[in-house]
Amino acid sequence: MAEIIPFKAVRPTRDKVSLVASRSYQSYTQAELEARMNYNPFSFLHIVNPGYKYHKDITGKERYALVRNRYLEFKEDCIFVQDEISTYYIYKIVNRDGFSFSGIVAAASTEDYKNDVIKKHEDTIEYRENIFKDYLKTVGFNAEPVLLTYPDNDVIGDIISETQKKRAEFEFTTTYRDTHYMWKLEDEALIKSMASEFKNIETIYIADYYHRSASSFLLSEELKSENKNHTGNEPYNYFMSYLIPESELKIYEFNRLVKDLNGLTKESFLIKLDAIFRIENRGNELYKPNSKHHFSMYLDGEFYSLYLRKNNYKFKTSLDALDTQILFKTVLEPILGITDLRNDTRINYSHGKNDLVTIKSKIDKGEFTVGFGLVPINIEELKAIANEGLTMPPKSTFIEPKLRSGVTIYEF
Repeated sequence: MAEIIPFKAVRPTRDKVSLVASRSYQSYTQAELEARMNYNPFSFLHIVNPGYKYHKDITGKERYALVRNRYLEFKEDCIFVQDEISTYYIYKIVNRDGFSFSGIVAAASTEDYKNDVIKKHEDTIEYRENIFKDYLKTVGFNAEPVLLTYPDNDVIGDIISETQKKRAEFEFTTTYRDTHYMWKLEDEALIKSMASEFKNIETIYIADYYHRSASSFLLSEELKSENKNHTGNEPYNYFMSYLIPESELKIYEFNRLVKDLNGLTKESFLIKLDAIFRIENRGNELYKPNSKHHFSMYLDGEFYSLYLRKNNYKFKTSLDALDTQILFKTVLEPILGITDLRNDTRINYSHGKNDLVTIKSKIDKGEFTVGFGLVPINIEELKAIANEGLTMPPKSTFIEPKLRSGVTIYEF
């Protein structure tokens, strides 16, 4: 039973929401950051980069405190206002590729995270978890929701559809050409119905932004230990989430690029691959695999198709059957000597929204030696990994929608 509750969001006024909303700070180039912060005083980037006004990089606890100050300044200037009643927020994104995502911004329970009602399929880095936990403790808010996915539900779907027939609380299109809409669900009967339907859902899955949920859980445990009057209903027992049905989740693959052949010649490398895969030389054809356990490879100006020889590879768990794990266990680790997919500088990744020309171009320029193309992981594979308590290799999924910061804020 999942506890997904309404809350009183702090959010930009209707006339400023398009100016406040931002992508994640790390996704901007330096030139983009400077342009937005020089000419847009309302950007949420001013909150998360408080040292900009002093032309100084500020880090650690000093930065966290200044983030809090900038946030309070936005509230004092009435750029942000808080809703008076708790509500669910119906949120729709139509991205530049024409894909539409409709879901609910709400507060999810850290107890559900602890008790595996909310399940994850990728590991987070402990160091990052604790840094972000300390950041959250100082600033006192979530400004970016965790992306969760739930089994398609007719009652929830009908509530979303009916709400979207009304005038949106706001709509805006970004310079990235994504259009965002938000509605407030204020009918008490529908709010109760929504909460009840989520309580009937046994398992919800984290689709993206795993470290945010992990850090929120750590913070809730810390604050609980510090609060002698802890009841379990305090705002710190929840974290802001964007929940969308499984059918609307868009999952892309992450392709792999490797800088060298680990001392092997092209011929000796192909011979080692032949023991594991049936190999076909596709020449200049931009070959993209179209089924599980098939891979494409670009090496020395030519594309190859690789078909796994299943008599030499055993599937004991759902992880064993995952293409990213197969490539790691059969090629990257034993042949190319890459044991740490997260930190080894010899490997890089290109998400599936970039086509094979991107891989070909990087290799032809000499930046890498070999590239591997995969098919996307599907939602059933993601759920199987999570249900077995396993975790995927890093960079196994590139998931949409990607969310904006500062549109809804959850205080605790």
